[in-house]
Amino acid sequence: MKAFEAVRAGRPVELEREANLALFRTVHEVAVRFAGRPAPVVFEALWHALPPAPGLERAEIRKIAEEISVGRDPSGL
Repeated sequence: MKAFEAVRAGRPVELEREANLALFRTVHEVAVRFAGRPAPVVFEALWHALPPAPGLERAEIRKIAEEISVGRDPSGL
């Protein structure tokens, strides 16, 4: 995504916000589709859907997947 590339290039804060919103929207979309499914299934969906983002590690994605697997939407949307 262009927003993530802009953040890496040191562009304005607005683009960083846009990139963060894209991450939250992706998490929300996965949460809606995969709520209640086993955490490994949710993890795979997140792993393939999330754009690369600085600081977003496998462990954090796993925690997000666990939240979604019990029916929560950690995106806040």
